[in-house]
Amino acid sequence: MEKTPLETLIFEQSQAGRRAETLPRPNVPLKPLESLVPQGYLRQKPPALPEVSELEVMRHFVRLSHLNHSIDTGFYPLGSCTMKYNPKVNDAMAALEGFRELHPLQPVDQVQGALELIYKLERAISQVVGLPAVTLQPAAGAHGEMTGLLLIKAYFEAKGETKRKKVIVPDTAHGTNPATAALCGFEVVEIKSNARGLVDLESLKAVLGPDTAAIMLTNPNTLGLFEEEIMDVQRLVHEAGGLLYYDGANLNAIMGLVRPGDMGFDVCHLNLHKTFSTPHGGGGPGGCAVACRDILEPFLPKPVVQKTGEAYDLCWDRPQSIGKVKGFYGNFGILVRAYAYILAHGKEGLCQVSRDAILNANYLKHKLSRHFTVAFGQPCMHEFVLSGVRQKERGVSTAHMAKRLLDFGVHAPTVYFPLVVPEAMMIEPTETESKEVLDRFAEIMIKIDQESIDDPEKVKNAPYNTPVGKLDEAMAARKPNLRWEPSLD
Repeated sequence: MEKTPLETLIFEQSQAGRRAETLPRPNVPLKPLESLVPQGYLRQKPPALPEVSELEVMRHFVRLSHLNHSIDTGFYPLGSCTMKYNPKVNDAMAALEGFRELHPLQPVDQVQGALELIYKLERAISQVVGLPAVTLQPAAGAHGEMTGLLLIKAYFEAKGETKRKKVIVPDTAHGTNPATAALCGFEVVEIKSNARGLVDLESLKAVLGPDTAAIMLTNPNTLGLFEEEIMDVQRLVHEAGGLLYYDGANLNAIMGLVRPGDMGFDVCHLNLHKTFSTPHGGGGPGGCAVACRDILEPFLPKPVVQKTGEAYDLCWDRPQSIGKVKGFYGNFGILVRAYAYILAHGKEGLCQVSRDAILNANYLKHKLSRHFTVAFGQPCMHEFVLSGVRQKERGVSTAHMAKRLLDFGVHAPTVYFPLVVPEAMMIEPTETESKEVLDRFAEIMIKIDQESIDDPEKVKNAPYNTPVGKLDEAMAARKPNLRWEPSLD
């Protein structure tokens, strides 16, 4: 197949004799390679590696970085993942030498600053969510879910209520919720949403009983709607002897405005990498806080950071603890960023973050409501869900529109989730985007809607302006080609 100019530019610059680096000669005697490696494992000819200069290597990787979409280069309305801009000063704080050069096996008297930061961040998180006890040990969101459910499991086992094996999840739950419950040995019970996209109280009542361990909710829920009857939900669950678990994925909508603890939740996790200053796209990095009521505090992972006088220490004397859930205490760089973010904003600043996120989402929802089907009509919180059913009737699916967005330099929103909305598009503009950016995004979406009427094939064959055009997704899933291989001619 003939190479495209881009492929030639990136992969075929090698010229014999070019070097990017000259390594110093070793200062120890070397044995012949044949005496170290069995003959059958030795190469018979050198590997086909590119021979390029340092300048060419630098340009190659910088060019590749420009092919990636990021929050630093364009709008990223990826609902449920809060791909918002995060202040670079927080990166600078995490890169301070005193934090950057720490080793997790250093004795506690050498890491007092790190322990103080962890201790104070736990106190700050406690204030934000309204729950007294906090651990920062889990690595990320789903890991925090596991930690929280293990706390609930240990609590009931300590009380001798071993028959409480059922965890209730609504049909709008994040996919990790039922998966985590099953992983922890619980039976998952799904309940349906009502006509307004909220927890259906009658469906909830029907499944509550002496075998109920917990219900897992996020509020606002995955449709971006606030669970208006949350106090009735918590009353019903608590009367049945169960506990409430809060999935903190949507905390960006309520920081400083309302607290999970005040809603009646007994344990929650927060995605520090989302809400508190580290974008989580591409699978990492992550950080997590798990907060709980006093009744669950004895079961928190150990060690626990404690303060005695002016010194900080790690307490291992936790006989009821579920044990360690991570090799060392949290992803420390993410914790530094989160603490810097909270200190910079303060209470009023965090409130404003949520207010602006809500304002941006409702503004964008209103602008798009005449061209797309809105899943639920009531005001939304930080995100909203559209349906592409109108465009689907013209032969243009949500997946087609998501690909077309790439041609305009905009990342696609979450598509086909939540599952309860056909042709779903979950859009989260976040608080950090300006009105001009939101207006531009609305113009692009409206343009794509018009294209689905005037020229549907144009939308169906997108994208056109990306390094790789439309893919055979079935073939890509079955026979992925993930690396370039040099020609051996």
